[in-house]
Amino acid sequence: MIDLHCHMLPSVDDGAKTISMALDMAREAKAEGINKILLTPHHMDGEYINHRKDIETSVENLQKTFNDNNIGIQLRPGQEVHINGDLLKDIDEDDVLYADGINKKYMMLEFPHSGVPEYAEDMIFELKVKGIIPIIVHPERNHGIQQDPDILFDLVSQGCLTQITATSYVGGFGSTIQRFTDKIVDAGLGFMFSSDAHNMEGRRFRMKEAFDRLAEKKGKDFALQYEQNAEKVWNSETIEIGNIDRVKKESTASKFFKKLLGK
Repeated sequence: MIDLHCHMLPSVDDGAKTISMALDMAREAKAEGINKILLTPHHMDGEYINHRKDIETSVENLQKTFNDNNIGIQLRPGQEVHINGDLLKDIDEDDVLYADGINKKYMMLEFPHSGVPEYAEDMIFELKVKGIIPIIVHPERNHGIQQDPDILFDLVSQGCLTQITATSYVGGFGSTIQRFTDKIVDAGLGFMFSSDAHNMEGRRFRMKEAFDRLAEKKGKDFALQYEQNAEKVWNSETIEIGNIDRVKKESTASKFFKKLLGK
């Protein structure tokens, strides 16, 4: 199993603080069946800047530590790239890391939690011109997409892929986000699970739990496709978007009664 979004790299962002914590996280990941991890520290999000060369060095050192401790996980340097006005410049200056490594086809792209910037459509067009396919991370937790799910439909129609956080799908962020995540999956607007794991407390992996639930709700073949999509990203292979629908919106009355019932 491959995890394409993980904050395990110590002392670079709000994820693992120490090598010891990173080792604990790695052991949990291995127990879940994860054998490859893209390490994605926050980059250009207004709080953290993690340059390509620094991340590559840190990941190389962590991989040596894993090998010394007999942890059979292959690491790859990456970034959770926050959309920003300097992104194209960073790409031209070769300061951006990609989910598929040196092939530079897939980028893990984050929007502000408050919404999707007005310039996002133009930026994504420019990325596509460069041959880069954005993978929108955790769209189910984006407030703007929650309020207007058609934004996500338009992004995927434009050629973006999406990465659903496993914890969202199993209800770790609450029932409201879980229901919305289910709708994204049902509409064909989700393509893969990743953990977005940060620590050994509230932000853990939960990948196996998510795949088990997906297989139960949508069938084993559907769940296998999510797993294979992550492998295709890792290997820089093409992912077919297939049939997509708009997310079904809840009526005001439905929202009222669910709130009344505490769901």
